[in-house]
Amino acid sequence: MRDYCAHVARTKRRAYRDDVYWGRPVPGFGDRRARLWIVGLAPAAHGANRTGRMFTGDSSGDWLFAALHQHGFATQPESTSRDDGQALHDAYVSAAVRCAPPGNKPTPEEIDACRPFLERELPALRRLRVVLCLGQIAFTATLRLLSGAGFEIPRPRPRFAHAAHYELRTPDEARREIILLASYHPSRQNTQTRKLTRRMWNAAFRRARRLLDS
Repeated sequence: MRDYCAHVARTKRRAYRDDVYWGRPVPGFGDRRARLWIVGLAPAAHGANRTGRMFTGDSSGDWLFAALHQHGFATQPESTSRDDGQALHDAYVSAAVRCAPPGNKPTPEEIDACRPFLERELPALRRLRVVLCLGQIAFTATLRLLSGAGFEIPRPRPRFAHAAHYELRTPDEARREIILLASYHPSRQNTQTRKLTRRMWNAAFRRARRLLDS
């Protein structure tokens, strides 16, 4: 996976031949005091792998930042580069995998290798209340992360589905609660086939905003 994203950074896409690609693991981005955490799949080969910021410079990012801006989490409706002035309020964005995987399909071993990034971000987001997972891989990785952090997993075990909603709690005295939401990923495959529509997408962010404001 590291070899692949470095190869893409050298060969580039014709439309970006003058760009200097990031070509390395992509860190999370956003407000460290965020109550909303958005977990995606992985950097896109010519999106975040090029720009060095999650969901920046591709069509999935266009969908994400438009929704974040509409619902008060982002200062701008677009995210085009690391120095475009974009800032997030009460939201943090990262991914289950931190390097662009071949075919956008990471292997189980690659997902496991990237898990420590999520494991470090979870305790750092001390005000976290809602996690929105984009796609099944992100959902599975986040559920495993929360289970390992001491959150009780409901029975029957949560399953990925668009608009799924689960409440997870720790059994200790602190009694921490996190609400796990799921959405289809805003990939071209999902948006162009209308498996994911703007209405469905915005409904997920309305729900997140409503949960945070309640």
